[in-house]
Amino acid sequence: MSNYDEQYDVKEIKYKELQGFSEKQISFHHNIHYAGYVKKRNEVHNKLKGVDKASANANYSEFRALKREETFNASGQLLHESYFSTFGGDGKYAEDMDVIKKITDDFGSFDNFKQDMIATAKAARGWAILAIDPTDGRLRNFLADAHNDGAVWGAIPLITLDVYEHAFYVDYGPDKAKYLEPFFANLDWKIINERYNKVKAVYSK
Repeated sequence: MSNYDEQYDVKEIKYKELQGFSEKQISFHHNIHYAGYVKKRNEVHNKLKGVDKASANANYSEFRALKREETFNASGQLLHESYFSTFGGDGKYAEDMDVIKKITDDFGSFDNFKQDMIATAKAARGWAILAIDPTDGRLRNFLADAHNDGAVWGAIPLITLDVYEHAFYVDYGPDKAKYLEPFFANLDWKIINERYNKVKAVYSK
């Protein structure tokens, strides 16, 4: 028995249509890129079961290479599952939602939050991620240039905005900024609110 025995499945998309996203764009993103991270995570786990641990070395070793790519693909899987699972809404929210109240408290207003996340997305090479900072319980937008780069330990994502070119290039070419408004227009704030309340409960203990 090994802790690398776990194998992961590609999660299906539950919504049918999105504003501002073609079926081709979503199909490439989900069926090729996201599914590829799941496939490679499983492949890495399979190889880790038989790799020579005695030759592990920080300069180079097969074990080091596999462990590095384990975090890249695992984080790629998790961030994409968060990304796709918050779609399917109309971008509208209720002021009395707990997550909206928290956003307003921590950013000063919803508009301030949105401007900050858009700026983070424009500056990022990989992801803009809204998460609770475990050091003080405040919501912050974190920048990640790669799936496993820029993360804050203990922070659980609430909204993950993918800004890799594969997320928008089919529909918007090199115009990343044009892709950001449709992203917000498709968010399901009920799901985000439920996620926030679950995460909040973890940090309140």
